[in-house]
Amino acid sequence: MEWDSLWFNGHAATMAPVGTVRDAALAVKDGRIAWVGPRADLPEGAAREVHDLGGRWVTPGLIDCHTHLVFGGNRAREFEMRLKGASYEDIARAGGGIVSTVAATRQAGEEGLVASAAGRLERLLAEGVTVVEVKSGYGLDLATERAMLRAARRLGEQYGVTVRTTCLAAHAVPPEFTGRPDAYIDLVCEEILPALAAEGLVDAVDAFCERIAFTPEQTARVFDAARRLNLPVKLHADQLSDGGGAALAARYGALSADHVEHTGEDGVRAMAEAGTVAVLLPGAFYTLRETKLPPVELFRKHGVPMAVATDCNPGTSPAVSLLLMLNMACTLFRLTPQEALAGVTRNAAKALGMAETHGTLEAGKAADFAVWDVGDPAELCYWLGANPCVGVVRGGMTRS
Repeated sequence: MEWDSLWFNGHAATMAPVGTVRDAALAVKDGRIAWVGPRADLPEGAAREVHDLGGRWVTPGLIDCHTHLVFGGNRAREFEMRLKGASYEDIARAGGGIVSTVAATRQAGEEGLVASAAGRLERLLAEGVTVVEVKSGYGLDLATERAMLRAARRLGEQYGVTVRTTCLAAHAVPPEFTGRPDAYIDLVCEEILPALAAEGLVDAVDAFCERIAFTPEQTARVFDAARRLNLPVKLHADQLSDGGGAALAARYGALSADHVEHTGEDGVRAMAEAGTVAVLLPGAFYTLRETKLPPVELFRKHGVPMAVATDCNPGTSPAVSLLLMLNMACTLFRLTPQEALAGVTRNAAKALGMAETHGTLEAGKAADFAVWDVGDPAELCYWLGANPCVGVVRGGMTRS
């Protein structure tokens, strides 16, 4: 048996049914994992490259399954306003929030968007991220939504990271459609989504279903349009109130319902039946100083997979550390370290429709993994401000 590379003398947190493997070996062939298991059971073979892990741990490459990484400007001023007592809804209704980022994003142009997002992406990659989802939604017109998604694709090529693009044109009502949200939804469904899908820029469709954004009925129209284009859907659901968003997402077989702090048991039950992942976003919870915890016990009770992501965005989660989100998921939401790590590997892959190829260390899956200088995988959730990642492999290739 011949392999491209062999990694040995370490331990593997596979995130697969086989669980933790001490004194593990991992073989790579043609960009995929050819074998993983106890080194004592390694089949006879030879590898062109052999890597001694020196007793370190290997996990699947981390997956940030909910980001708004590409945008113009920042909203530090709104951060100050919140510190003085303004709520997210107060700021949005006063013309701030998403709409203020729309203006900056429209002015930035594609080159500016690539340049500004690059630094944020580099920080995620340094922490072992090998897959990142990037949403549009700060353009709210065809030209700028296109520029955002093109920028995301370019970043993936430039940095050798797998990027999944999500069209979030139904993020907010743009200024030119003030008072006419249904007319804007017409534009999204009839022009923006079909055009961007035809250009191959869309992997999934998202919407913001909330009282300051779009109603369940308007969201359903967007999802119907996505269905006509054979695109999977995701949803910003029940972040500020229980508006039935999670149940709506489940009705459309959504890959995920995200935020879900206010989701009730009926919504959780619907998610379980549909196989919809709950994406927990502790960075937004923390930044907005929310107090309503997501229904973690209900997710456990009904067997809903929980993913964890940065929600990197300029207004409500200016987070560029997925490792910090692991700690917050444990500290704020009471996840176990094992649940949190599953949330940025196995369950995050499921939230992007990539479970067959990513998220676990198993034979046949993409050879995406990270090497950590820790004594136990729980340390990835434990340290604040530390980055123990000492190596990243994507598609069998070591990333410098």
